[in-house]
Amino acid sequence: MSFLVNLALGLLFGAGLVVSGMSDPAKVLNFLDLFGTWDPSLAFVMGGAVMVAFVGYRLVLTRAEPIVGDRFHLPTRSDIDARIVAGPAIFGIGWGLGGFCPGPALTALGLGATGTLAFIPAMILGMWAARLVAEGTAAPRTA
Repeated sequence: MSFLVNLALGLLFGAGLVVSGMSDPAKVLNFLDLFGTWDPSLAFVMGGAVMVAFVGYRLVLTRAEPIVGDRFHLPTRSDIDARIVAGPAIFGIGWGLGGFCPGPALTALGLGATGTLAFIPAMILGMWAARLVAEGTAAPRTA
């Protein structure tokens, strides 16, 4: 059942990316081009997503447990370390250079966009490298 719920949510997310035009890297690059062909529509898509997530979290977290799953998986750490700074910085640099982030890249791959043929393998390689670094630098934590 969990697989089907995740599949349905992924398809809904992908459809939202296609409808909003976020699977087009030119839209993202135009948003980042403040002094050229700036397109503010990405900010509205992100703002809408933040509002939906805000309301969704407020509704879901009133429940004692999730509908699908045994518990909620919420972050427990609140400190800022090198990983929390470096990770988003690398993500942003890749997004700016490639015009894709993971969700829209996978959606664009399904649409046959040629840029994704280089981006997806690089993304997978980066995810693999990040996991290796995280496993190699993980310090044992005490409760």
